[in-house]
Amino acid sequence: MPIVVRIDVELAKRKMSVGEFAERVGLTPANVAVLKNGRAKAVRFSTLEAMCRVLDCQPGDLLEWVEEEGEGEGENR
Repeated sequence: MPIVVRIDVELAKRKMSVGEFAERVGLTPANVAVLKNGRAKAVRFSTLEAMCRVLDCQPGDLLEWVEEEGEGEGENR
């Protein structure tokens, strides 16, 4: 059940650098990279709120669920 973080798309739309975004959200550039590269295991709601505030977007603009290969094929959940 992978959740993909689409920060890079929103940053590109706004022509905002990772450094500027990190500073405005209150994260380190390294932590933004962890989110962008899909290595984050969790994100706090307060961080998600700050990201949405800075980017003027909704959480769904930043997070997307992508079905893994083989998931959902004949499985009952």
